[in-house]
Formats: sequence, structure tokens, C-alpha cells
Amino acid sequence: MKRIIKTAFFLATFVSVGFSLSSCQDAIEIEQPGQLDDDAIFSNVANLNSFLLGSVYSSMETGNDIYFTAVFTDEVKPGNGSGGQEFQLHRHFLDASDGVPGGIWSNHYRLINRVNRLIAGAALFTPAASEQTQYNNIIAQARALRAYAYVQLLAYYSPDMKNSGALGVIITDGIPETDAKLPRSTNQAVFDVINADLDFARNTLSYSNVAAARFYVDKGFVNALSARFNLYRGNNVLAKQYAQDVISNSGLTLTPATPISNGSAIFTNPTPPSTVPVHQQIPAWNSAFYAVASSFNPYRNLWNDSSRGEIIFSLNRLATGVGAGVGTYWNTNTSTVSGVPMWFLGRNLFNLVNTTGDIRRYTYIDPSSIVDANYATSSSPITSDRLVIDKYPGKTSAPTRNDLKLFRLSEMYFILAEAEVANNNLSGAQAAIQAVRVARNYNGTATTPTYGNAQTAYADILKERRIELGLEGHRYIDLKRMAVQAGVTMDRNPTDDIIPVTNLANGSYKYTLPIPFTEISANPNIQQNPGY
Repeated sequence: MKRIIKTAFFLATFVSVGFSLSSCQDAIEIEQPGQLDDDAIFSNVANLNSFLLGSVYSSMETGNDIYFTAVFTDEVKPGNGSGGQEFQLHRHFLDASDGVPGGIWSNHYRLINRVNRLIAGAALFTPAASEQTQYNNIIAQARALRAYAYVQLLAYYSPDMKNSGALGVIITDGIPETDAKLPRSTNQAVFDVINADLDFARNTLSYSNVAAARFYVDKGFVNALSARFNLYRGNNVLAKQYAQDVISNSGLTLTPATPISNGSAIFTNPTPPSTVPVHQQIPAWNSAFYAVASSFNPYRNLWNDSSRGEIIFSLNRLATGVGAGVGTYWNTNTSTVSGVPMWFLGRNLFNLVNTTGDIRRYTYIDPSSIVDANYATSSSPITSDRLVIDKYPGKTSAPTRNDLKLFRLSEMYFILAEAEVANNNLSGAQAAIQAVRVARNYNGTATTPTYGNAQTAYADILKERRIELGLEGHRYIDLKRMAVQAGVTMDRNPTDDIIPVTNLANGSYKYTLPIPFTEISANPNIQQNPGY
């Protein structure tokens, strides 16, 4: 069957129904004047590269992953500007018709479909010898992105990613026909697809440490993804191997918390918890630290997108263009208390960063925040305790848009730590966590306890992941896979809602997302997850 691409390839948008969430309209055979078929589009390396940049990369979207995770777990609480958006998710009402978790499914399958189109198109022509390397690199980048989509899908939709025989997700390595009704495959079958893609990419790509490299797939992306994937599936040997490879060979180092002053803007550390906003205590420092274009502090610059820092890979979000403005998930207009905040930072997460020396206390929280020292007994926690999220402060002329940091070096240290615990090397795990804590402390010191047993180690690793990777889309998956080992649960503060607060129990079926209703209704061969 000849498939028609109905818009210019670099702006292609593919609509779907059922599994065809990323495919079904792609196969309609109605030709109209001016249409381009695959033979015309995929005819040379330049076009192939344009399709990679304009259709594959541009289709990557992890905003739903980040937003769902924050709202459903213990990362945020309702803001004073909230109109009740996603309160049902915050209170753990979750079903197959919910659009936010359903968006995780559709977004990742859209990416898979675009990659499959690129690979099929690449087979339609033979590149010149002088272009063979670029041709291979394009395919390698695309296949690595497809592997990423499958890893994310398994993490959210497989009931047990450590069980190779458990239900996984749908595999599609081509462009399905309009009436395709594909079943879910086992985890192992999906693992095989992921490994094949990662092996091809790893053997093709190399590390690149130039600043712009963070927006493109290189060997750092491939090995960081390999480390995360193998950690999730329980292969700690490979998780450690690939995490260490990134740490040793990426050319990146953990972004430091210093300097804390720039000469004219002198920092005086308030003793936490403090009810007086930072901008009222040290206004000159506040202006210099929170400068939109560039701060004097390297860790802050990592989040305002003015420098690469330790970022392995980011989704580039220009001031105008494709992709969600991640700041709008928390703050309607700007990341200030007057910017109509829809979600504040969860109080217990704030308590963890509100410690002397931790640069994340100032990076994550806008100085206009109102911190209630008596929050535990406050009768109005939503209005008296306004912890305005500023981890995504926006860009110049775009206060709600920031790059989405999919892989950072700190995560590799956490993966290394978990792998060391599994290998009964508790001191090695402690050293990896200590390295991150020292990097984040502007006093140059940090305290990581000696781990007496594996449970204590897992609990401390999970705590540091909660702090360092907060609002980046990790917490839901981390609780799903680590909470029982760590002997902890979801950890909301009693003031994190306007009704009595609940924490989702470990082992709940809701730690696996439902297959979306749109998929179930159109595909009788797909099996729903237990409990839905």
C-alpha cells in the first residue's frame, strides 16, 4: 500500500484513533494536487535530516510525564490561583478516560511513528559515499529516540518492568495499516527492540561536549538511557556500566553550587525556616541570582537555560515554537506569587531543600514566596504558605518556557548508587550520593550517613532523587519501583490539599497507568491493566 504524507514533511502532524494514536490517518490513499509521497520526500540525506529535525525531534513531548507525576505524587499542592484543574488526579482518581496520563501514551507513540516513517523513508534511497556517515547518524539518532519512547511507555504502563514475562506495550516497527489492531507484547519482546535500537546507536554515535550538543542525541544520550533502562528492568550490572561510562567519558561534571556571591551581591544565609522572603533580606543578591538572562550561579544558569552545565540531553524549547511551556503547569503567567500560581511546591519537598547550604532552596523557590513557619497548624495553608515554583523560571520574553532536561549527570550518580547497593557495596553507594550533595551545597560540605543496610541506603537514595530530580518526571516511577525496598511511602504533608490528604499505598494498581480508553475502544486485541 502506498502511503501519502499530506503536509510538508517538516511540519507533518499525524492523527490517530486506537493504536493508530500515531498511525491511522497516515495511510489514507486520497491524492490531492501538491501532495508529496514518500518517494519524493525521502530522496536524499538533506531531506532525511530535515525530517529528523522538523518531525521527529519536534514530536518529542514529555510535559504530560512531568505534570502527571508532580500532581499525582507528593511534589506539589494546590496553589492560590488554582481553579481545580486536575484535582481528581491529585486525589488519586485515575481511570482510562483521563487525558493527562493518556497523553503520555499518545505522545510517545507519536514519536515512535515518526521514527518508523524516517527509517522506512531512509530505505528508499542509497546515500552517496560522502554522505554515508551522516545518513547512519540520522538513523542512529532516530532509533535512540524510539528506544527512549519505549522505555517511558514500559515504565508507566507495564505492571512490573522487572518481570520480563509481564505485559509490556504494543510494538510497532513499521507503519501499521489503518485497520491494525495490535496486542501488547511481553516486556522481553519490547526489551529486545530497545536493545537493538540502543546497540545500533551506540555503535554509530560518539560523545560531544559542545554546548549545543545537549539538544541532539549523541552517545551520552544513548548510554544515559541505557543506564536508566537497565536500572528499571533490574539489570544492575549494565546500569552501573553505562552510568559510569557517562560519568567518565561525557566530558561533563556535576554543576557546582558556587559561587554564592558575585562581589557586589553579597549573600547572607538566613537560618531556615525563615518567614521573610529572600528578596526582602538581600535584594541586591536576589536581583543578581535570579537574573533572567544569566545568573552568577552555575546551578541557577542550568535551569534558566543560559548554560549547559551537567545536562546530557534537553528538549529545546525556544521562546516561541513547538512544545509545551512547562512553567504554565505551575504558574499561569510568571513564577511569582502574583503570577497566579496553580500549584505550589509540596511542603515536605520544600522542607527537604530548606536546609543550610542547599542551593536548591533558592533555585526551586521564587523569592516572592510566602513561607509560613506555622504551616503545620495553619487554618489556611493554601494562602498562608505560598511556595512558588521557580525551577522553570522561563526565558527572556518567555516567562513560562524552559528546556526540558531529560538526562542530567546527577541521575547517573543515583543510578550508580543503586547499582552499588544491589552489589552490596554500601560505601560505594554512599560516596555517589555524597558527591551530588557536596556539589549542591554552597558551603562545600554535606552529610550523607553511613548506610548500615540496603533498606537504609535505598531510602536515602530515594530521598536524594526526590530532591534533585523533583518536577522532572521521576517521582511516580521511583515510588513504583523503589518505595517497598526503601521502606517508605508517598509523603504528602497534611497541608498539601484543602481536604484531608491521602498518600497512595505501596503496591497500589494505580502505580501502573491504565491503557487509554481511546485505545481500548478501537482495539479489541489490547489488554487493560489490572484494576481499571
